[in-house]
Amino acid sequence: MQQSETQEKDVFRVNGLPWLTSHAPESDVVISSRIRLARNYRKVPFPNRADFEQLAAVLQLTDGVIPLVEQVTQQHLSRYAMDQLTKLQRDVLVDKRLVTNNLVANPQDRVAYISDDTSISLLVNEEDHLRIASRTPGLALEQAYEMASAIDDAFESRLDIAFDEKMGYLTSCPTNLGTGLRASVVLHLPGLVFTRNIANIINISQQLGLSVRGLYGDDKEVVGNLFRVSNQLTLGFSEQEIIDNLKSAVTEIIAHERRARK
Repeated sequence: MQQSETQEKDVFRVNGLPWLTSHAPESDVVISSRIRLARNYRKVPFPNRADFEQLAAVLQLTDGVIPLVEQVTQQHLSRYAMDQLTKLQRDVLVDKRLVTNNLVANPQDRVAYISDDTSISLLVNEEDHLRIASRTPGLALEQAYEMASAIDDAFESRLDIAFDEKMGYLTSCPTNLGTGLRASVVLHLPGLVFTRNIANIINISQQLGLSVRGLYGDDKEVVGNLFRVSNQLTLGFSEQEIIDNLKSAVTEIIAHERRARK
């Protein structure tokens, strides 16, 4: 599972992300969709409470399922151990949003599996034992969920996942309890920013249980007019309800953005 020189060049040196395309649903406004699932292994402390021996055991368990994941997804996954990468390489993965700052902050026993087209990433021993992320260009949340769910099924067929009948999937952060699903869409909204209507969109979205934040920069300055819209709650909602709610809100935002551009 070690990355080859060609794969390393693909991930670290090629500009952009191979899976992004302008030929996608609502691509004039929607850059990408992502589904992320948080999962933990039963009887193993969460990463922030686990010792290095337990973190290494999580890696070993995960490594054993990767061949099945590759079979299910029909994609090759390269293994990137954070403590074996240079700081520059880790920074590139963070900038490409393939790994998180949390994963690289304590690199020992932290690993990312990334598909050759970068549409799939599996983060091991981040905030949870396993973070499954599936990305699609444009507004295609259902497609992203289908892939993430297939990967999740592969892990659940081999490993004992922490799950409670009342609370759902057990996660290190209470806001992820339930489905453990975080759905998000990246939008380019120059029209709403220019007409100063973006504040109204943010306020209304919060009332719908959604978060609208700048993809880069802080709340005062949003670089590139790029925003990420995502669900805030998972407990008490089904996966389909979360996706439908987000998609409905994003569709309204798209309509407002198109009117603002005229």
